[in-house]
Amino acid sequence: MKLTLGFSPCPNDTFIFDALIHHKIDTEGLTFEVFYDDVETLNQKALRGELDITKLSFHAFAYVASQYALLDAGSALGFGVGPLLISKNDFEGAAAPQLQSPNNTLKIGIPGKYTTANFLLGIAYPHLQNKQELVFSEIESALLNEEIDLGLIIHENRFTYQDKGLTKIVDLGDYWEKLTGCAIPLGGIVINRNLDREIQLKVNRLIRQSVEFAFAHPKSGIDFIRQHAQAMEESVMYKHIELYVNKYSINLGEEGRKAVDTLFKLAQERGIIPAIQEDLYI
Repeated sequence: MKLTLGFSPCPNDTFIFDALIHHKIDTEGLTFEVFYDDVETLNQKALRGELDITKLSFHAFAYVASQYALLDAGSALGFGVGPLLISKNDFEGAAAPQLQSPNNTLKIGIPGKYTTANFLLGIAYPHLQNKQELVFSEIESALLNEEIDLGLIIHENRFTYQDKGLTKIVDLGDYWEKLTGCAIPLGGIVINRNLDREIQLKVNRLIRQSVEFAFAHPKSGIDFIRQHAQAMEESVMYKHIELYVNKYSINLGEEGRKAVDTLFKLAQERGIIPAIQEDLYI
């Protein structure tokens, strides 16, 4: 049986899925047609219901929970892994009056409307409404070219912005952790609810095995990871993996599910996402 599978070319995702798609584990008769896209493109594909299995932002998941269920394996959650709000100029830190003013005209580059990063920005700074959607890898350049005033960065840009002379204004992951005490849920792997439950459970099991294989053989997928990471240095690739792939990627567990539930509860209370009737999980 062939299933369509979407995930990003970022090192954390290629690290997780290498063993699965290259048959380094027994896939129990399943094969996968793989689509590599940035997270917001994957979010949009999920909104259209295009893929059987896909990585997406937890923010986007709120809008497709009737069609997709969350797997326990493959998610990106953690402490100290949240998006950063950065600038070319000094805004005197997170409490700068410009950030809090209802009348500000600051232009903010975001990595997508449905990203969890944008959700957290809305919680922390509801008055920052002048947003421009950009591919996450273009945000630093837009700041340097003064096309935007602030940039919301995710993924490997956390490790590169300082080298380009850019300044951190606030760590939104740290904001979330102080607010809730939970790990921050960034992205999850979901599966179409129309697939047989046996297939859903098998896919969950295989992704868990793929993550476990990657942890046991961390250099096994290096060529695959490097191919999709393009010009990224190997040290940055593995910093990226260490940051986003952890125990929650093997199994959400009680802590991980609590973090996801807290995110959705807060978002619903603040009117950021619609009410959800379905059980989120397979």
